[in-house]
Amino acid sequence: MKIVYDSDKDILQLSFNQAMVEETTQIAPGLVADYDEDGKIIGLELRKASIRVDNPYEITYSLGEANASKPSAKVSE
Repeated sequence: MKIVYDSDKDILQLSFNQAMVEETTQIAPGLVADYDEDGKIIGLELRKASIRVDNPYEITYSLGEANASKPSAKVSE
C-alpha cells in the first residue's frame, strides 16, 4: 500500500497495490476511485485534501479493530 500527498495539486492518493489503473470514477464530490482491468478497486484519490483531512502531511498507522460503530454504508441498486 502506498500513500502520496501532492501539495501542488492538493491531492491525497491511496494505492492498494501496484496494478495499472484502467478506469477512474468520481464516487462522491472530490473522491475518485481507481479500478484495474478486472474492475477491482485498487486506489482512492481525495481532491482538495488540505480542507478534508486534519493534516495531509501526517499519517498514523495502527493495528487493531476497525470502527464497527459507524453507520452502515448506503448501497444503491
